[in-house]
Amino acid sequence: MKTLKNIMVMLALLPALASCTKVIDLKLGNDTGKIVIEGNVTNTAGPQVIKLSRNVQVSTPNTYPPVTGATVNVSDNEGHNFIFTESTPGTYTNNALTGTAGNTYTMSVLTGTTTYQATSVMPTAVPLDSLTYKEDEINTSKHKKVLTVHYQDPAGVVNQYRFIIWVNQVQVKTIYAFNDDFTEGRYVSFDLRVRDNDDSDFGVYAGDTVTVEMQCIDKPVYTYWYTLMQQSPNGPGGGVTPADPPTNIKPTALGYFSAHSTQSETIVIK
Repeated sequence: MKTLKNIMVMLALLPALASCTKVIDLKLGNDTGKIVIEGNVTNTAGPQVIKLSRNVQVSTPNTYPPVTGATVNVSDNEGHNFIFTESTPGTYTNNALTGTAGNTYTMSVLTGTTTYQATSVMPTAVPLDSLTYKEDEINTSKHKKVLTVHYQDPAGVVNQYRFIIWVNQVQVKTIYAFNDDFTEGRYVSFDLRVRDNDDSDFGVYAGDTVTVEMQCIDKPVYTYWYTLMQQSPNGPGGGVTPADPPTNIKPTALGYFSAHSTQSETIVIK
């Protein structure tokens, strides 16, 4: 009888419980108009590129106002200074600079009355041995492919990596950033899965031409990309993220400055 009474009490409370549905208000970041700096110096011949823009609301289409008329330069620890000129609105380039592993590079951006600076050390390149693919065991009915990068992680050296994928010359939005905490000194065969279950990305299938870029990045840049990877598939110039990733730019701005080694492999999926 006691159990029956408990059930009857619960049934009587159901309408009240149904009327107490809580409305959750998602607090999306809308702190717009901040400067976004995307700075890259690589070990390949120029042009080296630094892009300046302003961030927009999450709901705004992918149109990011460029920051024009800035004074941009990069110096190194050997006393060289490289002036970047504005090639298109918000895009600043230099054709004379080719980065050297082990060197420290300092970016300076003057816009308005504010000077932004960031420093990055270019790591030694870890050779990308090969790029392969295999059937995706999770999506066998779709014949989707999984990409695999192969490389030898150097022993006794802390390494951080970022991978960028292009499918048929379109960049995949998914961010891939990894370190060697569990692969120190080992030969690595690491799978890169490309999502195709929403509007943000697309899968890899037979007939696709795929290029994978492997970057060796320093610790602050890795922290930036790893944090962003945990939050969002969007890049640094996209809508405001729930929490801005830690940047190496001072005073604090959105984006990053990265001096990194880079190499790429291209394959045709069959």
